[in-house]
Amino acid sequence: MRTVTVVGASLAGLYAARELRAQGFDGRLVIVGEEPHRPYDRPPLSKDFLLGKAGEDQLALSDVDETLELGAEWMFGIRARGLDARGRTVLLEDGRTVSTDGVVIATGASARRLPGPALTGVHTLRTLDDARSLRAELLRGPRRVVVIGGGFIGAETASSCAALGHSVTVVEAAPLPLLPQLGPEMAAVCAGLHARGGVELATGVGVAALHGDSAVHGVELADGRVLPADVVVVGIGAVPNTGWLAGSTLALHDGVLCDDGCVTALPQVVAVGDVARVGGARAEHWTSATAQPRVAVRNLLAGRAVETVRPLPYFWSDQYGSRIQFAGRRKDGDLVRVVEGAVEDGSFLALYERAGVTTAALAVDRPRPFTRVRRELACGEARPVVRNVAEPVAL
Repeated sequence: MRTVTVVGASLAGLYAARELRAQGFDGRLVIVGEEPHRPYDRPPLSKDFLLGKAGEDQLALSDVDETLELGAEWMFGIRARGLDARGRTVLLEDGRTVSTDGVVIATGASARRLPGPALTGVHTLRTLDDARSLRAELLRGPRRVVVIGGGFIGAETASSCAALGHSVTVVEAAPLPLLPQLGPEMAAVCAGLHARGGVELATGVGVAALHGDSAVHGVELADGRVLPADVVVVGIGAVPNTGWLAGSTLALHDGVLCDDGCVTALPQVVAVGDVARVGGARAEHWTSATAQPRVAVRNLLAGRAVETVRPLPYFWSDQYGSRIQFAGRRKDGDLVRVVEGAVEDGSFLALYERAGVTTAALAVDRPRPFTRVRRELACGEARPVVRNVAEPVAL
């Protein structure tokens, strides 16, 4: 294999490039990135960057020395428009082509948008440019902010907006924010963080329309209420960036379909990160984007699947001064027990249990015990821990 092209220059793409060199690939390495920016860290965009506590230089995922060591050809601000598997060519939007022996697909996902005309004051928060635009608007003075979607991006953005002194309302179509991830008991606990931060929470109701001529001035809910708004942040999920692969014969369904080793149906093509549906699941988590490339690159260089990846799901979120951490594979019906701290104190560790075995853990401001349980879960060693509270959590 003489040339490998990584399509996507964000977290997963950078980690794939690192793995290629670490695993001995010394050929031509091409990295194609749609954004004009060098790889940067996305989690701070809704937190420290939006709050003005972190500058763009602090978001960088690599430095000049590493860039030189990788010895890659970086192509920024260029979108891939096609993959010719038979001709082993990546087609670029500017008309150029890259002949290649292997391909790592790491094109990530794009923020899902509401239908209808574009209005000034309506934002998504997925990219550095998104964060720049939203931050500039929030610095103009007090704003009435409506955040549509109570997931992690929505909750973190609402927290940051409230900290900046804005009036904030979060609209969530589900009965509780984070319900699929945490289950009803713990989702209710985390929903209480919004109230603690002075943020209004409207749940169980969808958005019917945005009001405004050129600029947004209101959000109409499905129940007829209209929320005044100067700024609207849409955080309703993301769509994997697979449009450029149409016609490539790759299997696409909510991402690029891969086996458990990130290997696609096309020879010498692997996929990693938010765009990859690995072993039937697509995980938009930082840990997936950093864990998958090692296995994907090994399989790419081997020319077949010689290793699989199934890291323990893990995510964290900083909201209203609290750090929420979750690890494991929760299912509906799992029993939840608070084993350290107390919900009412705002600092606790809760375990999810099924058939007498711990399946997942949730912590709010309990990093050390959470790290221990997470390590045990990853090793398959975790068992129920009865400490302080022996009964299921009551709300």
